[in-house]
Amino acid sequence: MDKNVSWFVDKQVEKTINALQKNNMKGIFVKDEEELIQVVRGLIEENSVVGTGDSMTLLETGVLDFLRNGPYAFLDKYREGITSEEKKSIYIQNFSADTFICSTNALTEDGELYNIDGNGSRVAPMIYGPKQVIIVAGINKLVRNKEEAEKRVRNYAAPIDAKRLNKDTPCTKTGRCADCHSPDRICNDFVTITGQFVKDRIKVIIVAKALGY
Repeated sequence: MDKNVSWFVDKQVEKTINALQKNNMKGIFVKDEEELIQVVRGLIEENSVVGTGDSMTLLETGVLDFLRNGPYAFLDKYREGITSEEKKSIYIQNFSADTFICSTNALTEDGELYNIDGNGSRVAPMIYGPKQVIIVAGINKLVRNKEEAEKRVRNYAAPIDAKRLNKDTPCTKTGRCADCHSPDRICNDFVTITGQFVKDRIKVIIVAKALGY
């Protein structure tokens, strides 16, 4: 990364982490996947129950493989041959997990997590249930404020994710949100997490590279 770009990113991350702290959430900055795995290992107790939300970031960084092969009771919603009913059962079990780990659609410099979800199975455990929530986000998820967050998700992350899921929605044709009423619509739950009652229940790990959508 160019040193001037690196300086800019460092300043953006510094402001975001300070804002997260004021909102009773912990921010951590790591340089790469190796350091990310080390931090995750230090945060999750052995033999504890761990659930995840849908996340290309966790796949790209190797976090999913780490959890699958580690000393954890991993609620593996991605395992081969899993049925729809088994996946629904995991969604419910995630609420009582010791740790729930996922990414976020956008992270503002005000220390807020902004997400759009299809059925709530990712955002609901972020809000309530698990003792600890770990968010992994690349620097591409950083935005200035909630307005920029919504624009990012509606016109970038959501259309790409809808395409990944083979949804028949207007955005998979145009690449832009039409605020549709399609049966395949994945933008049903709009959630902004602005703070926490329990200090540091949510921990946000920012990785110094572009990851996920």
